[in-house]
Formats: sequence, structure tokens, C-alpha cells
Amino acid sequence: MDTPSYVYVCYIATTPEQLWRALTDSELTQKYWRRVESDWLPGSQVTYWIDDARIDLQGIVLLAEPGQMLSFTFGVQWLEHMRDEKPSRVTFELEALGDVVKLTMTHDEFAPGSKVYHGIQQGWPAILSSLKTLLETGKPLHYTHWVDPLEKIGS
Repeated sequence: MDTPSYVYVCYIATTPEQLWRALTDSELTQKYWRRVESDWLPGSQVTYWIDDARIDLQGIVLLAEPGQMLSFTFGVQWLEHMRDEKPSRVTFELEALGDVVKLTMTHDEFAPGSKVYHGIQQGWPAILSSLKTLLETGKPLHYTHWVDPLEKIGS
């Protein structure tokens, strides 16, 4: 059986170094999504926090090539009905194209019948649009009615 994958491509007026920092530096990630903690060495843990007490996502760094590629496993922690689902994989590929960087985000290796897969189809476009806006304007998108799409998926 084929497992689904989700690919999102966007072009951001930035440099690979600035985009890498925005993907890996908790000071920046918390501006457009969640605070992240990791040393970004392969085999190390990566944790995204909802707040100081609640973990959103956890995974393991698979590949980290600054300014080029970042990959890690993606395990939902804060929604009880998704905790037992096998972690999927997220990969960011950065490609410099003159004054812009092509960012290709691939989210794959989902468990059969994955509930996470359905949520990320709404979540990633919002997160990556906010990242793009932050890097290009200095301010992330402001979500007035943001509801985590994973939360909508029933148990």
C-alpha cells in the first residue's frame, strides 16, 4: 500500500542562511509557529513547544546541512489520540535562486490511515506562509481565528 506524502513549495525573498536560521532558531520559530529546541545534530531530539509546559511535537534530527537541507521525524505529542501514531518525516530543502530561496517542504512516511496527514494539509500552508511573511516583512501573519488543524481531527 502506498503511503501519502505532502509537498509544499514556496519562494521566499531571503538568503539560505536567513531561512535556515528561521527554521532552526527558537527565537524566530516562535514568532511564526512554535518555539523549537534542538542542537540540530543528526540523532538529536527536536521538540516544538506550545508553551513552557506543553510539548506539541517531538522527533529526531535525521539530516542537517545548514543552508541546504533539514530533516527530522514528526511525532504529535499534545493530542492524546495521535500520540501512539508512528512518527512521520519532515524534510526542508533550500535552493538559492538569485534573490530568492526555493523552499520545498516534504512531509511523508505517514502511518497507514494517519490522522496526522489530514491535519498537516491545513497546518503547513499556514505555517510556511507565516514564515515567508516574517522573512519578507519582519512580521509574521496574525491569526485571528487560528485553530490547530490537528485538533479538529477526531479521535
